[in-house]
Amino acid sequence: MFREQDEAFLRRAIEVARGNPARPFGAVLVDADTREVVAEGHNRSQASPVRHGEIEAIERCAAEQPEVDWSKLWLYTTAEPCCMCQGAILWAGIRRVVFGTTIRTLQELGWRQIDISAAEVVRRTPNATCEVVGGVLERECDALFREAQARARDPIDRDHQSDDHQRRSGQRGTTHE
Repeated sequence: MFREQDEAFLRRAIEVARGNPARPFGAVLVDADTREVVAEGHNRSQASPVRHGEIEAIERCAAEQPEVDWSKLWLYTTAEPCCMCQGAILWAGIRRVVFGTTIRTLQELGWRQIDISAAEVVRRTPNATCEVVGGVLERECDALFREAQARARDPIDRDHQSDDHQRRSGQRGTTHE
């Protein structure tokens, strides 16, 4: 069920995603009671293939707030969580996920994705409780991924973007896919 504050928190996830324009998967964890952002993350798969935005946010929250009540957190993400991320969300005990772009749309845009929806992961997990809400700010999120794919096809822009990202992250000699 769409809630009034969902757009505001998903807009924050979009801003977080801009931290990696080549892979604009951004995630924000929010305390459902206080409506405060408790952790953020964006895709860092150039460092490790499992460093998705959702995983980054979960790991940061675990490190910075070890006593957090995970059942009181909601996760906002620019794209539907892949089955790995949705599994981590369930293991953490996060009760609500809100996303913009669907896995199907990512596939249509040329992004490699496992064709299992977040809702299916929840459905197939005994005793799991997690509301999955998709399509919030879908056009804005779709545009992030469309633009990233267009940049990836443009060798001049791709090289420039890689240089910019390396300067921001302090990395040298790493190129994007």
